[in-house]
Amino acid sequence: MDIALVLLMFAVAWRALCLRYQRAHIVLLGRHLAGLQLERHMETLTQGYTRAIHEDTETRQLQVLETFSRTENAVAAQLRSLADAMQKEGAQDASMGTIRFCVPYVERFLPGLTRDFRKLLHIHAAGLRHVVDNEGHWNAKDRAYHLSAELYLLQHSCHWFCKSRAVADARLALRHQVQHQKALESVSAVTRSAYLQWLGGADSR
Repeated sequence: MDIALVLLMFAVAWRALCLRYQRAHIVLLGRHLAGLQLERHMETLTQGYTRAIHEDTETRQLQVLETFSRTENAVAAQLRSLADAMQKEGAQDASMGTIRFCVPYVERFLPGLTRDFRKLLHIHAAGLRHVVDNEGHWNAKDRAYHLSAELYLLQHSCHWFCKSRAVADARLALRHQVQHQKALESVSAVTRSAYLQWLGGADSR
């Protein structure tokens, strides 16, 4: 058989397997998001913060930022609910590969190359609540800056779990013009420290 045909058949089969694997992750996360308004609230905040930044005066910026208090608290509460709900899922079902591209079912034969999405959601929930409650004592604009980064990094993690790390990087850059490293540098120290520890595999499983 022609080598090119063999390679083509392999590529098609691999792609089909990736889509099936990714679909399972999308369905799992979607099932837990179905009863929440988390995605809508996140969209409201990310768009709202951008709008506030472009207001003409600092007074007007602060006025706009103050209108999002209820939504910020709703996001923090619903993210905690999502993290708690995902904890009920099995370790294999909640695994995500550290390799940049999708490797279907990597958790079954190379578990050392995976991380626990359940733990990551708890990191995001704790970090977001830390910023929403302004435990860092930031001014309104700095707090909004850190909150935006927290939301961007959360979106990145969800895309990573559902697709792959490379896709998550691309979506973050395309949608928000932000690189993953920049988002990580811009979240609170609480989130960044726990995230890096999780990424490095320390107590990650």
